[in-house]
Amino acid sequence: MIDPQISEWISQLIRWVHVITAIAWIGSSFYFIHLDLSLKKRDGLPEGVGGEAWQVHGGGFYNMRKYLVAPPELPRELTWFKWESYSTWISGFFLIVWVYYLHADLYTIDPAIRALEAWQAPAIGIGGIALSWFVYEGLCRSPLGKNGVVLGVALFAYILAAAFAFTQVFNGRAAFLHTGAMIATWMSASVFFIIIPNQKKVVATLLAGGTPDPKLGKEAKLRSTHNNYLTLPVIFLMLSNHYPLAWSSRYAVAIIGLIVIAGAVIRHYFNSQHAGKGSPWWTWAVAALCVWAAIWLSIIGKPGNANLAAAPADATPATVTAAFDEAVLTIQSRCSMCHAAEPVWDGIRIAPKGVRLDTPEEIARHAEIIRVQSVLTHAMPPNNVTEMTLDERKAVAAWLAARDTATR
Repeated sequence: MIDPQISEWISQLIRWVHVITAIAWIGSSFYFIHLDLSLKKRDGLPEGVGGEAWQVHGGGFYNMRKYLVAPPELPRELTWFKWESYSTWISGFFLIVWVYYLHADLYTIDPAIRALEAWQAPAIGIGGIALSWFVYEGLCRSPLGKNGVVLGVALFAYILAAAFAFTQVFNGRAAFLHTGAMIATWMSASVFFIIIPNQKKVVATLLAGGTPDPKLGKEAKLRSTHNNYLTLPVIFLMLSNHYPLAWSSRYAVAIIGLIVIAGAVIRHYFNSQHAGKGSPWWTWAVAALCVWAAIWLSIIGKPGNANLAAAPADATPATVTAAFDEAVLTIQSRCSMCHAAEPVWDGIRIAPKGVRLDTPEEIARHAEIIRVQSVLTHAMPPNNVTEMTLDERKAVAAWLAARDTATR
């Protein structure tokens, strides 16, 4: 057993590394996509140069050229952009193990969905992600891979199917996280198994004076394109664990689909603009419509929708106080074992996120957090480990409704 305080630090440090490496990977990916699309063919370029771009940054000017064949002489040091991807995936794997598998009872397993044993959560999670790579690889190498649009539709359908499967075994938070991890695995594995090996084969062939197999370039280009369009949806899914309105909805799978579409069309806008093909403003309308639809689905599909108490017509100080007193009893009996100055829940030494709910004053101060986490959604208590009843949630909702009416 690791001291909970040390465990918390380990979690934060792994997350820190993961975010840093993800910034490096996404930044370099976006930069090279922009660079590749902005290259221009000009007179006077050396033989074999497909285009160049002039850039200015940090007070200096840069002349970027892309060789379609190997230059007459390669430098002694050649930079390969791969470790950003590998480091992001490795740190992400350690993070999902540390948070979602070693603490599966709080963050992954919901007995109301599937009463899993502690060892089953990582087996299903890792197994599902690994299996998805073989499915992705098979689709890319199948006849569908010859048509980018058809392949994109097939992959989109598979993402939704996998997301639905995850929601049948994990809680909403873990289902969103595993869907994002699945897509991120495709992206990083494409770099490791396809993009970098193919590029090395091309370089070796060119240096030997041969003609590279064009299939190698096409394969790498296809995976690179997928990575480009999937980046924004993956980021959303990874951040969603902090925002339960999306993943706690009955329509969580549809929300994932809408976010995938929104992220993809936003990338299409920038790709088109960087390539000098105009600014397809319709993409922003599509993205806005998808986001609006996702928000709407999160509202009408929230599990607490039927539990909201009607606002009382006459919220007198007495009725507000009575509702508050009943809510305090519920919150202190179901939440304060963790959210307290000295938590008594095994494995927790500090109130999660610094939120204390052990006194009436603290409960009143965190009213809006309580509304989102325990009334509008059932995110807290996590997996309902303290068995908060529907009537108790209604009592909290009644206090909030009375409070709202009294402050109008």
